[in-house]
Order: sequence, then C-alpha cells, then structure tokens
Amino acid sequence: MSNQRLAGGCQCGAVRYALEAPPESVAICHCRMCQKAVGSIVWPFFTVRRDALSWTRGAPAHYRSSAAARRGFCAACGTPLTFEPDQEATVDLGIGTLDRPAELEPTAQYWVDGRVPWFGALDDLPKAGLGSSLPPEELARRKTFQHPDHDTDHWPQESGGRSGSP
Repeated sequence: MSNQRLAGGCQCGAVRYALEAPPESVAICHCRMCQKAVGSIVWPFFTVRRDALSWTRGAPAHYRSSAAARRGFCAACGTPLTFEPDQEATVDLGIGTLDRPAELEPTAQYWVDGRVPWFGALDDLPKAGLGSSLPPEELARRKTFQHPDHDTDHWPQESGGRSGSP
C-alpha cells in the first residue's frame, strides 16, 4: 500500500470518502447476503475504524440487510459502499470503491461454504483484452460518465450519465 491517503466513492461521484488510518483487515466474502448486496459472486472488502472514515461528499443511504447490520449505498447511482455492523467500532467498505483498488490485496476469505463451485476456475478462463484494440468509434460509444478515480472540486460534469429522477 502506498503512503497516500486512501479515498474512494460511488460510480457517479455523489458520495466520496477518505480514510485517516490504514485498514485493519482486507478480505473477500462469499456469503449469499454479500453476493446479493453487491450483485457479484464475491465481495472484496476492507475493514476500518469508523472514526478513521470521513464522508467528504454526500453520505450513503442505508438498507437494513439483517438484524445485526445495515448496508450503505449511493442513492443516486446505486453503488454498494458499506457493511455496517451494529454497535461495532468498525465498518467494511468495498475494495472496488477505492480510487486505487489494486493497493489492497485480500488476505482472508469468509463464508467459504457459500462460494460458488466454479470460483476457483476463473483464472483459467480465456482472456480477452478489449480496450485499446477496439476501433475509435466503438471506444467513443463506450465513453464513461462515471466519476474519475480522484477527488474533484465539482461533480457531476455538465453532461453525465444520470437518468431518471434527480
């Protein structure tokens, strides 16, 4: 992990955070609740003390996902952000919400009995590198409207990807 302060946020930029201390742990969870909450087969997350977490733009909306915790998400774009156990001094945040997610490598797995059977075979799948190999018109068509991976003074941009009600 670099010496830079870790920061991150949601896809649209309405909710941003910064950490004043390094994570206490970094892991992945295979439980069914996490799978459904993040829409994936696994949730990579890190744990920090609540007093080391600052919401620097906006704040998450919440959904009570169990009798013991609630989950935070961006009300504007739906990005899952947190798992917040009741009456604990820590909160979990998704690694994918970090501006530099590659800096945190999981060191543990939880609820492995919920792991999908093909999880271990993912690295053996054929690899296709799209990106720069796409023709310019296709790259232009796929232009992203998501918030950049750094803090900004103003967001959203003049023309952004928000749709529906503000």
